[in-house]
Amino acid sequence: MRLTGADYDDLDVRLASHDAFLAARYPGESAGRQPVHTVYIPADRLDGFREWGAEALRVMALHDFPWSVPGVRDKLAGEPIEDLRVDFEDGYGVRDDDQEDAAVRKAATILRAGDRPPFLGLRIKSLEAPTRRRALRTLDLFLSSYQDTDFIVTLPKVSGTDQVTAMVTLLDRLENAYGLAAGTLRFEIQIELPAAVLAADGTATVARLITAADGRCTGLHYGTYDYSAAAGVAAGFQAMDHPVADHAKAVMQVAAAQTGVRLSDGSTNILPVGSREDVQAAWEVHHRLVGRSLERGFYQGWDLHPAQLPTRYAATYTFFREGREAAVTRLRRYLDRQQGGIADEPATARALATYLLRGLNCGALTDATFTREELLAFL
Repeated sequence: MRLTGADYDDLDVRLASHDAFLAARYPGESAGRQPVHTVYIPADRLDGFREWGAEALRVMALHDFPWSVPGVRDKLAGEPIEDLRVDFEDGYGVRDDDQEDAAVRKAATILRAGDRPPFLGLRIKSLEAPTRRRALRTLDLFLSSYQDTDFIVTLPKVSGTDQVTAMVTLLDRLENAYGLAAGTLRFEIQIELPAAVLAADGTATVARLITAADGRCTGLHYGTYDYSAAAGVAAGFQAMDHPVADHAKAVMQVAAAQTGVRLSDGSTNILPVGSREDVQAAWEVHHRLVGRSLERGFYQGWDLHPAQLPTRYAATYTFFREGREAAVTRLRRYLDRQQGGIADEPATARALATYLLRGLNCGALTDATFTREELLAFL
């Protein structure tokens, strides 16, 4: 051996800054629970969100829900909505300031009273010039009215890093104004415009958005219809499984990998309403699209109607239950160093453990053979 201790030390010094960058930028998967969906409800229609589970059960019975998946009805009865977003943007529309102020205060009052979903937040208007001041006013008023900081802000129609940097500055100022600890307020970035994926200079904007968020970004949410329309896709072909959507989400996925920033797929606007045939046809579409997203590594999506909840949970529970046995077997063989038909590496073992943890967190699995602590040790 010809290398000396000084050679080892020199390389450590040369790579110290890159080591620090890797640790900060790519901390790995977030260990906590990720909701399987986000439900967007316009602020002026928030009153009935606690009835979504009952309505979902009613529609299931009325229109003969075609999948029999244990646990779905219990989920709808006990925790129908995992992540609630009060919408002050497209779903709410443009109102005068007095009307939106009143809606903000009412939403805060409703959320403070009674049971709330485990995750919640609000979608403000965009930071584009026409809606910027209203977005700031709504967020400030909600923070003062709700009197709690356990919520996520959804920032829509982001087109570049300047908007994200401005959002970080805004949250800094709100934290100072309300006496909150630095980093308390967090936000999601909606990827609804092609400029948020590919910049004018040909670089991947979405990676820069994560950097500009300075650790405050919790997720990237794909906006199916705004993005598809902006990309020139005709209305009748805009969908979560269109190639335009797949490309955007693939770029999002690469940019967010190992950063701790989570991904959410978008929604389908084919709602389960109308006749029995119409409802069942919409259920088929939604069930297929949820399963497709899960297979591609998008473990969260948007739901827009109570009758979409049964297919959300049926597809999600099936995804985790059907893969449980194989995941447990492969993880056990990896730990025991056994030879099998698949040669798994440490990264795959982490993926297997993460898969089982997700199944436990969403209620699809009640037993993963391994304890949570054993699974968390892989992350």
